[in-house]
Amino acid sequence: MTNLMDQTYDLLRHLTSPIVAITSRRGNEVNGMIANSASRASLSKEKPRVSAYIHKFNYSHDMIFESGRFVMHVLGEEDLVTVDRLGFASRRDGPKMQDITYSTGELGLPVLDNCYCYFECDVVNVMDTGGSTLFLGAVRHTARGNRERPMTPTYMRDAISDERRREYVENLAIAQRQATERADEMRAVVWRGLPR
Repeated sequence: MTNLMDQTYDLLRHLTSPIVAITSRRGNEVNGMIANSASRASLSKEKPRVSAYIHKFNYSHDMIFESGRFVMHVLGEEDLVTVDRLGFASRRDGPKMQDITYSTGELGLPVLDNCYCYFECDVVNVMDTGGSTLFLGAVRHTARGNRERPMTPTYMRDAISDERRREYVENLAIAQRQATERADEMRAVVWRGLPR
């Protein structure tokens, strides 16, 4: 059974998205994180949508759920510092965005100055997946950034330091354990739209 689980996990890695940073705002508080899974969620040019799975143990999860908004940034190969700052720290340990340059976007959310592209989104639906929530975002504003090529997970793993790679593997094991523990704790969620 373990061999099948390992094989399945290794094969599922082929379905990964580019390295994506998600930013959010709740009141005066801003935050950013590196998302595990994000993708295009519509073929319609008139109704562009994206989806992002955010683990419930991430600080950003509740910020997105409560505000009903997020910005998805596809990072470029030059953005390893952003991955380091947003992916290897928790907002629970202190602010993460103070060393990241960003501006305020059309929806009042932080938009990273350096990225391949970004999508400012209103949440239009959610699905509880147990250990995470799938946020479906309607793209309200987008722009191409200043980076040449999107960063892939393989590029990131090869480019980070040995110390960070060890930390990544340790953090991944913790996240996998937490996700497994909550995987069957799904509840029906009716998305009522943006808070008033």
